[in-house]
Amino acid sequence: MASLGAVTPRASAITEAEGSGSPSNNRLRGEVRAFLQQQADSGEFVPRCDNWMSGFDPAFSARLGDRGWVGMAIPVAYGGQGLSALDRVVVAEELLAHGAPVAAHWIADRQMAPSLLSHGSEDQKTRYLPGIAAGTTYFAIGMSEPDAGSDLAGVRTRAVDTGDAWELTGTKLWTTGAHLAHAMVVLARTDGSPTDRHAGLSQFVVDLPNDDIEIKPIQSIDGSAHFNEVIFHNARLERSALLGARGDGWKQVMSELAWERSGPERYLSTMPLLRAWADRLRDRGATAEQRRTLGELTARAWTLREMSIDVARELSSGGRPDVAAAMVKDLGSTFEGDLVDEIRRSSATTARIGSGDPFAAMLSDAVLHTPAFTLRGGTNEILRSIVGRGLEM
Repeated sequence: MASLGAVTPRASAITEAEGSGSPSNNRLRGEVRAFLQQQADSGEFVPRCDNWMSGFDPAFSARLGDRGWVGMAIPVAYGGQGLSALDRVVVAEELLAHGAPVAAHWIADRQMAPSLLSHGSEDQKTRYLPGIAAGTTYFAIGMSEPDAGSDLAGVRTRAVDTGDAWELTGTKLWTTGAHLAHAMVVLARTDGSPTDRHAGLSQFVVDLPNDDIEIKPIQSIDGSAHFNEVIFHNARLERSALLGARGDGWKQVMSELAWERSGPERYLSTMPLLRAWADRLRDRGATAEQRRTLGELTARAWTLREMSIDVARELSSGGRPDVAAAMVKDLGSTFEGDLVDEIRRSSATTARIGSGDPFAAMLSDAVLHTPAFTLRGGTNEILRSIVGRGLEM
């Protein structure tokens, strides 16, 4: 076996990138990296692939909140740090690459905080943002429905204005973390019919639990339950639950989806596996083919990272990079699956749940999570149609 030579696990992983290049980003990255290494070494968490989706650890999220590493772009007046979206990217990259358990706060931090800041009332901001920044308030997102598939505009969940309240009826599906969330943002039709498509949709912030809301966990192939079916039985909401303006739901959702689809979790979910494989190759030696595979995967990750950061910059400046975000999600989720397949093939390791070999156990975990990569956040077919329409304009 040839020596891995100058290729080390740290140099081969995307985490060597120094944020957006500023000295403050570099210092922040070093602080986060040292903290995560200490947490992993002391057994506070076991690195896993896709832990931003499946690793629900309230205590760990609270520790990050104490350090100011959740809700970093939230203004100081609402409990945040008042930093930029790029500062958050630095922290997010390290958390993902180290396989940290961040599912509890991830959705709230990633897209609900920006949405509340852009569209929320002052009461909604003061009610939810401090808890998000502390890493102690968790959100779910109610978009997909049983009869709509990936056709988000075909939602049938309806919110009826009764004069002094709203009554919500319908069903949401594949709602991540709803069984653990303190609140969820629901896209519902307030006016017109499903044939009106983008018109007549509104968003609501719904507190959980609620006696009129039924949450049914959906078991995944690995036996865990991260997704849910959520059924609204004429659930009564205060009038203040409306997020933004009535009828602006579609526009608001498109803005949120740009945050959801373009983040580093769309290409770094399986980075812990790449890091673990690089460690293995360094310790055991690598063939020329393995070195080539490692280099190709790392190069693809670097390219996706640059695309993701470009989207974050545009979002921070108030832009709407819907097409670019869809492209990052499509290419990123494809890359994540390819990474698992290539390492499984090149390492000649048998993926086995509960294996005494940590690498084999991590590989098995990654294999079981792979089918969801190209589905969540919009199927690749839908994303490609968004890109295609955008290129025609």
